[in-house]
Amino acid sequence: MISAIFERFVETTPITVMVRAIMERIFAPELLDKLFEEEAEQQYQRKLLFSTVVGLMSLVVCGMYPSVSAAYKGFEKLVGVSKVSLYSKINGLEPKLSQSLVRYSSEQLSVIHQEFPAGYRSILPGYEVRIIDGNHIGATEHRLEVLRTEAAGALPGQALVVLDPQRGLAVDVFPCEDGHAQERSLFPLVLEQVKAKEVWIADRNFCTKDFLTQIAEKKAYFVIREHKQIAWTEVTGLESIGQNDSGELFEQQVELDSGLKVRRIVIQLKNATRHGDEQVWVLTNLPKGKVDGLTVADLYLKRWQIEKLFQTITDTFQCELKTLGYPRAALFVFCVALLAFNILSTVRASLKEVHGATEIDENLSDYYVVEDVQGTWRGLEIAILPEEWQPFQGMTNIAFAQYLRQLAERVNLQRFRKSKRGPKKAKAKKNFDPNHPHVATARLLKPK
Repeated sequence: MISAIFERFVETTPITVMVRAIMERIFAPELLDKLFEEEAEQQYQRKLLFSTVVGLMSLVVCGMYPSVSAAYKGFEKLVGVSKVSLYSKINGLEPKLSQSLVRYSSEQLSVIHQEFPAGYRSILPGYEVRIIDGNHIGATEHRLEVLRTEAAGALPGQALVVLDPQRGLAVDVFPCEDGHAQERSLFPLVLEQVKAKEVWIADRNFCTKDFLTQIAEKKAYFVIREHKQIAWTEVTGLESIGQNDSGELFEQQVELDSGLKVRRIVIQLKNATRHGDEQVWVLTNLPKGKVDGLTVADLYLKRWQIEKLFQTITDTFQCELKTLGYPRAALFVFCVALLAFNILSTVRASLKEVHGATEIDENLSDYYVVEDVQGTWRGLEIAILPEEWQPFQGMTNIAFAQYLRQLAERVNLQRFRKSKRGPKKAKAKKNFDPNHPHVATARLLKPK
């Protein structure tokens, strides 16, 4: 039975109710604590449960609380242990566990996405596409004793992130505690997850002979920008295959040192990149008879979607907490931000089902959506009793998706439209008089 207060929140802030309902479903204590028991090798659970830590950190990452300390003060009785014990738990969470949390969230939410066909974006019919890229977590404050005598920036780690662009979900992450490690040292772990008929899109740092060859050996495909250091032998000369918005395209076949024959697409750019590149070279093993060169070039341009993911978790969420200097804590925060991104993606999918994919993709502002949730969250938690949320845990996927669809129908999109700036105007020349370094604004505003 939904209370009158609950219905009031549904009417005034349906998106906040959507987010809270999704969190109730995927943050079910029995599921998260089971995940901990299965994956954790060094830590154990006593009074402080993993589900409690995830729930608390999600509120910090999503901006409902400005820091872990502030969130602890708000939920001290629920946490049930000292602040020192909470930080000790966070600082020791294994990267493998953080990785499993991201995988768990994508698995739980992908079945909900299946009920929203409008939220599915076909990238290459007949293939599952994956986009991978790396992200270095920003330098932290020098709070740890080992850092207090260091002037250099303290890097708490890095991660490779895998995006499913069809559903808009972060499906995997490969965290690394060493901020100075080469991304390529993580490639063997990535290759373990590559499946047949998948198409992997990546930038040139992923263009190594072994990485490309092993993807092909798994009966999978790649669309990866060529690195200047990779060696190949020309099999056929360049042939013009047409043009797209970026410029003129050429194609040839080349053979890598491993013996793998691949297609090489050359894009002669109309405008040089910000790095001064006038050409972009893309290597692929997609069959020429099924996927032409123009399509390959367009596929590579889809890579920007993972850059948008990184921008969202950095600007809209808090994927980096500079006060947490321990690498494991920083990586855990980063992975919770990916989980939050998946929740936001599920909200967007339900809105697409009701309002149309084009409308949501072009006009919905993630910033305003999250800002609305931040502004109403604490009132929601105070006014609505915990037991009113519990039914969402037991709903079938179809029933839960239907409820999200009903909430989406109540959303006033005008409140969340992007603020599109007009063309930039040329800056007016400024007058500076060293004898008068200040001006009185009121005098300048007076009519002359």
